[in-house]
Amino acid sequence: MSIGISNFVFLAALATAIYFFAKHVRQIRNNIFLGKPTDRSDRKKERWGNMARVAMGQSKMQARPVAGFFHFVIYAGFILINIEVLEILLDGLLGTHRLFQPVLGGFYNVVIGFFEILAVLVIVACVVFLYRRNVAKLPRFHAAEMKGWPFKDANNILYIEIVLMLALLGMNAADVKGGGPFIISGLFSGIFSGMSESSLGILERSLWWIHILGIFAFLNYLPFSKHFHIILAFPNTWYAKLTEKGQFDNLESVKKQVELMMDPNADPYAAPAEDEGAPERFGAKDVMDLKWVNLMNAYSCTECGRCTAECPANQTGKKLSPRKIMMDTRDRLDVVGANVTANGGNFVDDGKSLLDDYITREELWACTTCNACVEACPVNIDPVDIIMQMRQYLVMEESAAPQELNLMMSNVENNGAPWQFSQADRLNWRDDN
Repeated sequence: MSIGISNFVFLAALATAIYFFAKHVRQIRNNIFLGKPTDRSDRKKERWGNMARVAMGQSKMQARPVAGFFHFVIYAGFILINIEVLEILLDGLLGTHRLFQPVLGGFYNVVIGFFEILAVLVIVACVVFLYRRNVAKLPRFHAAEMKGWPFKDANNILYIEIVLMLALLGMNAADVKGGGPFIISGLFSGIFSGMSESSLGILERSLWWIHILGIFAFLNYLPFSKHFHIILAFPNTWYAKLTEKGQFDNLESVKKQVELMMDPNADPYAAPAEDEGAPERFGAKDVMDLKWVNLMNAYSCTECGRCTAECPANQTGKKLSPRKIMMDTRDRLDVVGANVTANGGNFVDDGKSLLDDYITREELWACTTCNACVEACPVNIDPVDIIMQMRQYLVMEESAAPQELNLMMSNVENNGAPWQFSQADRLNWRDDN
């Protein structure tokens, strides 16, 4: 194959990969912004620090040292080895071979040797994770919501990363013209010792194509995988809620009504302003009723299960799994997004909703709102916010709270306290002392 044809094939592959990746990312972005607007642009300095510490620094991953260490290895390998991928991309575009080698001189071999060590560490980390999932069978990887595709997806990524790293090392070992083999690839270059230089050239080019086409395929696999968090972890941590974890958002329309009732100068019979009409729905029944940040949370979920492992309701046998809440939200959002796209930007009722068809009422009311799941999440996802909005819908739209809560709310309304005593009798307990 001549250089011209090779360049053409590379450009075609690169353009195709970019086109489909951009198309899938645009669909995800459109899906996210089906949610309601919310302002998370305050306290920018804290947000940048949050993103640097949690997303880039992997700070919350270290709560589990073994997984944290190996995840950091894969993360560092993903970031740094992309420098060599940049060289491969430029070589493919320009028809060159190891473009950076003349620029860096003798330091080039040191850099490539460092990347090779990282590649080996990535392979080791992937093997460890495969062992934990498939041999040790850690319980959080084998919950009900992880059956089928979610479990296969996690394994697929690990297999892909191993193949990409092996192709990289094999390419370097066969590259007699480019200065290789290097520090790691040199250890097994002997297996190619009986091959002619032309055969080694063909092998090196074949592994080069496997590596770069594998990267293009991996890029387009990400939007269909939980591993899209590689991209969304950064904006997700930037837009994370910065208020206290126990602080819940009020419904603005209800807040205005309460303020109106407490204002002695307000006219209770005045007509509402034109821009203060009743909201379409109190709380959230379907994904379009949630905030766009909640929907970004769903696409950012790593499915690691740390949230569920820390959930006290789940630990006591309740059906609630914060991870499942996020996975169900993402699954429903994919369906709704496809519906909207197929119908020219309008949603056509499909007879289903996030509530009941995906997330049960039993799951919602099992939550203690302790925020242990939020604290445990390595990318600052907030399942409790989704649960509370769906509870708001149940209470305010359907009056469907559990009997104990209805009794408590009736007592608050009638007695000013959650107990079934009148205000006049509230302090009678003092008379017994």
